[in-house]
Order: sequence, then structure tokens, then C-alpha cells
Amino acid sequence: MDASVRDRIQGEIDSNDIVLFMKGTPTFPQCGFSAVVVQVLNHLEVDYKGINVLEDPSIRDGIKEFSNWPTIPQLYVKGEFVGGCDIVREMYETGELTDLMAARGIAVAAE
Repeated sequence: MDASVRDRIQGEIDSNDIVLFMKGTPTFPQCGFSAVVVQVLNHLEVDYKGINVLEDPSIRDGIKEFSNWPTIPQLYVKGEFVGGCDIVREMYETGELTDLMAARGIAVAAE
């Protein structure tokens, strides 16, 4: 991955508390895995930025190399890579995701 792609990815992660690299948009996810993570984040009522990797092949490939994670979606909270769909879903179900958000100073909706 070239430096400009790495810088663009890092810039998005640095300038947004929660970033979801996904297929599609938060209002129109284009894969089931991305849709699951969007549902979790919407349920928690947190503000986040969705980045549609389908619009930019360099970001789509670059994010996988950036995180050393082979699949999309990828969730970042306060600069930290959290994981993909299965990890986010499991963390949500066990309450770990809510705890992580709280520990990072992000308010979530009461369950």
C-alpha cells in the first residue's frame, strides 16, 4: 500500500471517534456483515462515520493491509481496531462493546 492510502486511512481513524470501513453506507449497507455492524452501532445510538470501501479499491485493499485483517467490515473506536462483524456482534451480546465505548468516553444508549 502506498503512503497516500495509508495516510488517508489513518486520517479517517484519527479524526473520527468511531469509524466503520464497510461495503455500502450506513443508510444502505451492501452486505449482510456490514448491515449487522450498522445495526449494532445504530442500536447503541453512537455517532460514527461509515466509509464505503466499494467506492475506492485502494481503500478496500489498503484497509485489509493496514489492520492486518482480511475481511470487511472493520470497526475502529478511538483509533483502536476492534474487529469485524463476528467480533463486534459477540462483544455487543456480552456487553463488552458497551464497556469499551464507555471506557473510551463514548456515551451509548441505555439498554
